[in-house]
Formats: sequence, structure tokens, C-alpha cells
Amino acid sequence: MANFEAYQEYQRIDDFEEDSPPGEEDLLVHVPEGLSDSWHHIKNLDNFFTRIYQFHQKNGFACMMLSEFFELFQFLFVVTFTTFLFNCVEYDILFANRAVNHTGPGQNPLDRNKVSLPDAILPSQQCTERIQENSWIIFLLIMATIFWVYRMIKVFCNILSYWEIRQFYIKALKISMDELCNFTWQEVQDRLISLQREQQMCIHKKELTELDIYHRILRFKNYMVAMVNKSLLPVQLQLPLLGNLVFLTQGLKYNFELILFWGPGSLFQNKWNLHPKYKRAGNRLELAQQLSRIILLLGVANLLLCPFILVWQVLYAFFSYTEIIRREPGSLGARRWSMFGRLYLRHFNELDHELHGRLGRGYKPISKYMNSFTSPLLTVLAKNVAFFSGSVLAVLIALTVYDEDVLTVQHILTAITVLGVVITITRSFIPDEHMVWCPEQLLQCVLAHIHYMPDHWRGNANKSETRDEVAQLFQYKALFILEELLSPIVTPFILIFLLRNKSLDIIDFFRNFTVEVVGVGDICSFAQMDIRRHGNPLWMSEGQTEASVYQQAENGKTELSLMHFTIKNPRWQPPQESSVFISQLKEKVHQDAQGGPPTQLLLSEAPLCSSLLSNGSGNEPDNLLASVLAHPVLTASGLPGRDRRFVPPSTAASAAASVLASLSSSHSQLPHASRSRSHVHLPSTDPDSTMYCSDRTIIDSMSGSDSRMKSTTLLSEFASAEMSLHAIYMHEVHQQNSLPHQRTFGQWQNPVPMRELSSNAGSQTHSVHTAVSLSNMPTPLRLGGWTEEEEGDAEEEEILNSGSTPKQDSRSSY
Repeated sequence: MANFEAYQEYQRIDDFEEDSPPGEEDLLVHVPEGLSDSWHHIKNLDNFFTRIYQFHQKNGFACMMLSEFFELFQFLFVVTFTTFLFNCVEYDILFANRAVNHTGPGQNPLDRNKVSLPDAILPSQQCTERIQENSWIIFLLIMATIFWVYRMIKVFCNILSYWEIRQFYIKALKISMDELCNFTWQEVQDRLISLQREQQMCIHKKELTELDIYHRILRFKNYMVAMVNKSLLPVQLQLPLLGNLVFLTQGLKYNFELILFWGPGSLFQNKWNLHPKYKRAGNRLELAQQLSRIILLLGVANLLLCPFILVWQVLYAFFSYTEIIRREPGSLGARRWSMFGRLYLRHFNELDHELHGRLGRGYKPISKYMNSFTSPLLTVLAKNVAFFSGSVLAVLIALTVYDEDVLTVQHILTAITVLGVVITITRSFIPDEHMVWCPEQLLQCVLAHIHYMPDHWRGNANKSETRDEVAQLFQYKALFILEELLSPIVTPFILIFLLRNKSLDIIDFFRNFTVEVVGVGDICSFAQMDIRRHGNPLWMSEGQTEASVYQQAENGKTELSLMHFTIKNPRWQPPQESSVFISQLKEKVHQDAQGGPPTQLLLSEAPLCSSLLSNGSGNEPDNLLASVLAHPVLTASGLPGRDRRFVPPSTAASAAASVLASLSSSHSQLPHASRSRSHVHLPSTDPDSTMYCSDRTIIDSMSGSDSRMKSTTLLSEFASAEMSLHAIYMHEVHQQNSLPHQRTFGQWQNPVPMRELSSNAGSQTHSVHTAVSLSNMPTPLRLGGWTEEEEGDAEEEEILNSGSTPKQDSRSSY
């Protein structure tokens, strides 16, 4: 790593004093100047801004405190109820294994042997004796009591802290609790920035920017996103028989953060500063050994606590999911975004609500994509199991209708319940025979919302390998529950045998990719979204970046994160290098828009395109997106336009460029009545102030109502649609710039190892996998297994003369 000494040294932009003295990090200090309610020099701005954000997202003081108290009592209930079930219930009587005889005056002879619920509950004295005789129960209760007292103290501290935040909202930001739900986070953020000019919350900077606030809230999360992007965390496992698996649970993630950020012996000396010893390259080997010992100790601690954590996980899962499974057995077959998927797909500087909204919009298309794969073998088995189970269930139901005494037969209710669950589960494996899916188009629609997709997925959407990799991002809920239950067992071994081997790489990563920003502290350099330092030439930053392969972010994360943050925060002024990148992107969009289809044509095709992609939302931004995705399919198929003339073929890139060049014009058509509210900031109608300016306009039907809330929602929808179009466009251009090199399946990326840097690391060449060279004509598209390819004239004549047709599959299989 001698070739990287200039880069490896910790980047110090401008040194400044520590924000708060040791031991006072969590205080919110009021320094009155004139007004007693002024907020000056707030110590630990990270916690302060994070609590402001959480206060807004969790809907205020009352909701947050109720959640805290119910979480506290939930733990108490689980422990108490479990102890009661194990020690205070006579199960022989409850299950009628032992007869009970009620005798007494006035007792009905017919009811003497009837078992009631109090008969199965032991007296309190006998219950207490049972608990006292079991030393393990007493030990577990002591451990649970200590943890509960700790949680109770923490809840009361949170009450005091969030009461201060409540006062800050009311007195400083002028937002009452009744109106809090009507404000978006961007509006709260604008008021924070304005307040900084009046009252110096941060004394090291006169003005705060949107990026400063994001850096404070997402300091550690940006590091986690960068480490997943560079494949530094050992979450991908190669197991015999099972192959390549991704394992990342809440418990494992908690241990990663404990080791790296805020635990004893972590790399950070406080919330905002990396320890000075990790900023120097001279003692990297010694620091790696020290970190390895810390990881070993934490791994051993996890191993010792494994039984207790496992018991809690099982109990919590039982109480949480049993009723849901009984009521909706098919819920286990539903899917959710995995922990790994949330980190892999997250932009730098993307807040939680922005990530959840984006992944929520992508939930429906990715569910349709995953459902487009069926197993013929499982389908046959499921149909027959459903038939046999349904037959038996039908007989049992008929018998109970004929005579209700059938229900008194032992285990008859259990049989009915189990058969119903079996039928529900097997039906989830039986596909809808009337549905025809388009895997390539569905995957493109998924890309529009999740913004990241490995190069080797393109053109291989109908392959089971691609489906398996998508499943690592979008897993079954049953698999999620199983992983969380296994987490206490697996986590110690990952820490001891895998993470320890990454100690030197972790030390190098934090030294190489940490910079100090005035008024913010130490942050991940990738979070700066600096094209010059971390850009990738294959992602439209050629000639603007000086980054080596080691310094580049994978999968265009720097470029896409920059565009996402710019669109979400239109008032933010990017640095010079980022402004140049955005300007060049704008110029290329305008060039490609000249050869793209008119926006009016795309709008006229919106209903047909929405139907083709099974998009039932019906709002204008989603319809525009559907038009961009499906327009190349329509033009390639030779369907005439509304004017009865054939439309020239186009690509998704040209269609996206055409809409992007027109989308900014739609902002100026939004209602201006809401501008009377000082905290509402609609995009400027000045053509020079918008990102894209064009004579193309979007039809008047895209304007919102006069309501402030509706206009704000519409602006948010347009911003999301604009970013989706950027993701499509940038991926298409990336494919054009990529080298035609085939990539193997089962690998998300192939980053340069942290400790093994080749001598040509300064080169800008980056090995790109499975890139597809695109011409001006659209590439062949697969529609539900149909291969739309241009055949030679001789082959066409041979097919026509023989009268045969190729086999057409309406669904993909694996």
C-alpha cells in the first residue's frame, strides 16, 4: 500500500475544537442571550438533529412516549407471562389427562367433572414455591429485571430529552404539535437552516446546509452503506450444499455498529470524531491486532449470551407471529426487503423515510417479478396436496354442519385448522394461469424504483440465477424470521472467524475514507458525493474523476446518490466538481432528447403502457414512468401511433431523456396559491433555475389542486418520478459506456481488496462485467418468454414455408 500514502493519510479539511467536553455529550444546553428560550451552541448536534428527525417521523411527543412505555411493558409482559405458563399451570388438568371432581352444596352433578380454566391454575403459594425451587428461573428473572430497570431508566431519560425537542419545535421552529403532521421533513429542515442564521446552534459555521444536517443524522449509516458497497463486511457466505448466501440480521448489524462506532473500544472517540490513532498509517498493523482482539472478546460474549438471547428471540417471535400465522397463514409466503437489501440499495445521504418510500414504490413490481417464476414440480405437488387436503376438509365441514357434536371429538378442531393452513400454503405455489409476465420489463420497472442493479442482470431477467440474487434483496418473511431466530447462534461465529480476518481492511478503510468537515466532524468521504475523488468513469464521470479503482464507489453509487440528493434538496448548492457533473448530464439529456419521442406521445400511450406493465396506480408520474419503460416495446413491435403512422424505434434512454427535458416545465404549472405560506417552497418558475429547460411541456392535467397538502404530495411524486427516470437513463448510458465483458453469476461486485492494491491502482480502468453495447436502435426485448428477434430473410422464409412456430412460454421457470 506504499503507492497510496498520499491518499491513505486522514483527510483534514480544517481542524476545529471538539464540540463538547467529555461526559457532557448528551446534554442540551441553553445559553440565553436576550431571550430565555434561545438555543445557542447545542452540544452534540448529532443527537440533537437525530432526535428532531425522529420526533417528526414518529409524529410527536405523545406517540413516541406511548411507544416507549408500551415497549417497556411488552418486555415485562413477555417475561411475566412466560414464567406464569411454565410454573403456574397444571397442564394435566388442562389437557384432561387427570380427572377433576367438583363437590359442594348446590353443585350440579353433571358439572362435577367439567374442567374450567381456574382448575388448571395453581394457587399463588404453590406457584411461588415452584419458582423458588428452580434456580435457573430465578437467575433468568434476575437478568431480566436488571435489563428492565436499565430500559426504564433509559425511557425516562428519553422523556426528558424529547420534552426538550417538543419545546424546540414549539418555541424555536414555531410548529405546534397539532400541525406537526402537516409538515414535511423538508419544511422542518428549511426552518432549521433559517434558525441557524438567527441563533448559532452550531458555533463553527455561520450557516448550515442540507448536507450538513444529513451528515449529522446519517454519519454512521453512511459508513455502513459504503462498507457494504465495497464488500468489506462479511455478510456473504459460501456454504456447502447451500451455495452463496447472504446473512445479515438485526443482531449482527447491532454488533457491527457496536464494534465500529459507539461500543467500548470502538474506532470513534465520541459521536463525531474518529480516534486520532486511527488517522495515521504508521501503526496500522498494531491497530488491526487490537481491533481483532476486541472482535474476539465481543464474539465470545455473544457466544456466552447465546442461550439467553435465543430464548428471548423464540419467545418474542412466538408471541408476535403466532396469531398472524393462524389468521393469515399465507403471510409467511409474503416477501420483505432484507437487511442486506436495505443497505445495498441505500443511497449515500438518504434518510430512513426516503428509503422506505422508494422501496415501498418498488414493492409491487418486484413482487410481480418474483411471482413470474414458477417451479413446475412444486406446482404439480401443490395442486395435488391442495386437492387431498381440501377433500378431507370438505368432509369435516359437512359433518359439523350436519351435527355440531362432531366438534367435541378429540383433535377435530386441530385437524380442521391444520388442513386450512396447508391449503392456504399450497395455493401460494399455484400460479395464476391467466397472467402473462414480462420479466425484462418488470425488472426495468424495479430498477426505476430501487435505482441499483448489477450489470449481469440485464438481458438475463428470465434466468433462475438472476431470480436467486434478487431474492437476496427481497426475501420471504418466513426466511427473515428463521434468520432472526438463528442469529444468536450464527453471529458469534461470523464475528470470531470472519470479521476478525477483516481487521486490517477495516482499519485501512476508516483511514482512507474519512474526512473532517468544519462544523460536522469526521464523516465518510463517500458521503461527500465527490465525483473527483469517488466517481466512476463508466458512470458518466469520465474526465471528471481522479479516483482509482480502489477509490471508486461500486455500481455508480456516487453518481446516483448525488442526483438523488440534488433532486430531494433542490435548494442545496453542490460543490464545483458536482456542479460540473450535473451540467454535463443535463447537456447529454438535452442531446438525447432531440432524438427521443415527444412527451405528448408518451402521455398518449400511458394507458396502454400501464396495462402492459400491470400498473394500476393511475397517477401521472407513474403513468409517465410506465410510458418510458414500455415505449421501446411498442415501437419495436411496429404498432402505429395515434396518428396511424409508424413511430420510429427508440430506446428507454431517449424516452427518459425526452421526459426529463420536459418534467421541470411541469413544476411551473403547479398551483401558486400555497406560496403565501412562508414555509412552503415550491420550485421556481424561472426557466433558468430548473434542472432541465425545454420547450416541451406536460399537459395541464398534471397540475395539482389548490390544496397545499396535495401540491406538496404532487411535488414529492414528481421528484420520485424524476429520480426514477434519472436511474433508468444513467443505467442505459452506463451500458453504452461499458466494455463487452461477460460477468459470472452469484457475485454482486468484484472490488479491489483493501489490503492488496496493485501497482497500477492509479489507473482509471475499471473491470466492468456483462456490459452490453447499445446502438441507437433498441435491443431485442423478451415479453413473457417470447423472444423478439430479427431473423434473417432466409430463416423467416423457412419458418413460413414449414408452417411451424417457435415454442412460446408465458412464464419463466426455475
